Amino acid sequence: MCGIVGYIGPRQAAPIILESLKKLEYRGYDSAGLAVFSDGEIVTRRCQGKLANLETALRQRPVAGSVGIGHTRWATHGRPSEANAHPHRAGSIVVVHNGIIENYLELKEQLLGKGAKFVSETDTEIVAHLVNEKVQKGTDFLTAVRQSLREIRGSYALVFINQKDPERLIVAKNSTPIVLGSRDGETLIASDIPALLDHTRKVTFLDDGEVAEVRAGSFRIFDEKGKAVSRPVKEITWDAVAARKDGYPHFMLKEIYEQPRTITDTFRGRISLKDGTVSLDGVSLSAAQARRIKRIYLVACGTAWHAALVGKFMLEELAGIPAEADYGSEFRYRAPLIDSRSLLLLISQSGETLDTLAAVEMAREKKARVLSICNVVDSSIARKSDGVFYTHAGPEISVASTKAFTSQLTALYLLAIGLGRLNGHLAKAEAKRLLEDLLHLPHAVEEALKLESEVQRLAQDLSGVSDFLYLGRGINYPIALEGALKLKEISYIHAEGYPAGEMKHGPIALIDEKMPVVVLLPRDRYFQKTLGNLKEVESRAAKVIALTDHDDQAVRAAAYRTLIVPEASHYLTPVVLTIPLQLLAYHAAVQRGTDVDQPRNLAKSVTVE
Repeated sequence: MCGIVGYIGPRQAAPIILESLKKLEYRGYDSAGLAVFSDGEIVTRRCQGKLANLETALRQRPVAGSVGIGHTRWATHGRPSEANAHPHRAGSIVVVHNGIIENYLELKEQLLGKGAKFVSETDTEIVAHLVNEKVQKGTDFLTAVRQSLREIRGSYALVFINQKDPERLIVAKNSTPIVLGSRDGETLIASDIPALLDHTRKVTFLDDGEVAEVRAGSFRIFDEKGKAVSRPVKEITWDAVAARKDGYPHFMLKEIYEQPRTITDTFRGRISLKDGTVSLDGVSLSAAQARRIKRIYLVACGTAWHAALVGKFMLEELAGIPAEADYGSEFRYRAPLIDSRSLLLLISQSGETLDTLAAVEMAREKKARVLSICNVVDSSIARKSDGVFYTHAGPEISVASTKAFTSQLTALYLLAIGLGRLNGHLAKAEAKRLLEDLLHLPHAVEEALKLESEVQRLAQDLSGVSDFLYLGRGINYPIALEGALKLKEISYIHAEGYPAGEMKHGPIALIDEKMPVVVLLPRDRYFQKTLGNLKEVESRAAKVIALTDHDDQAVRAAAYRTLIVPEASHYLTPVVLTIPLQLLAYHAAVQRGTDVDQPRNLAKSVTVE
């Protein structure tokens, strides 16, 4: 959740840390701080609120030095405040932390009994005290960190600096991401790739339980037993420019407009129209293994769960395999009937979502196969999976997911076709037709983006409303859920999504002339039934916003506003319908003056329970 940066090398650390933290502010923005080794001592600057406040503090009181660590926080233990902002210090030890120390109260009581003084409400401060206690007794810095980790239960990415040993930083990881990058006599540490892209594209990820000793231009990695680990360097192909706004007022709008390209990048090089096949390179699944799969469990959280719901339709119909979509936060606490003939399919933009990641251990115990769809190369979920389908959406900076979602839908479509061909459920001719449909999708999305001015006017007209309802049927009802989620995430307007047929079972009681109702109405097998639902809404004086792919007079007559999207095939219509809903959420948020890219209380990657 929180953003971490570390630097050791020949250049001034503070400007590098600050600029790198800006690339990570989507991970948390309740408070921020940094610590730099300067003239024989560690100097800290911390503040409540966003990084702009820290930037002001550094202008007023600059800090010189070439070794430092920084942090931008999403609060877990302790309210947002300067006292609770990272870095935290005990004696000569200063630390930044992403994660949760589960047994911190027990450890804090032990430390208080030994005379330790605490100045914050956080769980992180106890880690600094644990390491400092050992260093003060003469234990080597690296050894002191490793010994302290044995006392800790929970998730963490930790970076330590020692005033008495400033030639190295110590890094530790468990269930929370951390990545290292070196070049030209300097080494950088970060909790996510975008923070490193201006400096290097050659990176190394730590695995759970590992500790790294980081020096200028080099690092050594050790496993839980202290044995040195050799790991190949990964090269990230994302362009650093892709993580900048490029003239757009917000990252979210930029990322919405990137979708024709990111969808193309997701299927580029994976399809053969001649053979009607999908290359599942990275998924490592043979025809025999595909035929053995009798049930698929799609596990995800938030927006990715909505992708999973759409994927359920695709996998059942195109691959002929029963599928269930589960919330990651619920799946780990029930007793799903998984066995060796089951496939666990994890969906996560970051590849670090803790609730989703926890499902892997359950699957391993039951001998199930684990595949994942994610966007971040070599992320924790990708590394723990038997196979991975990368979406190639590039860095997604806005907290509200847009291009990652449509890339996930594209990946699920490809996976469903690929599995259907492998297990014999899908004929070659049908697969060729489905893949030809996919080639037209980027253009359809480009055309849908041309609705922006119309959507902007709609958002202006509805800027004063406090509630929305979104309705859809079949494969498109998850898009109603996603449209409602986007609106509430960034505009703070209360919104709910429902299958249109369920409206009569409760939600209809809420409908009056004050409530806009968005109805997804493509001319598919459900058109007439959904049109009936629309008329039920209209008869109760609600403002109906119809999204359809045909200019139908009956729809126009009943709707307050009609938005016509390009026609797409049945399985790809959800992608096209998503575009105006993203734009509606965006412009509603702009109208209300909210922080579009960094909505309150949210973080991009949820790496704690």
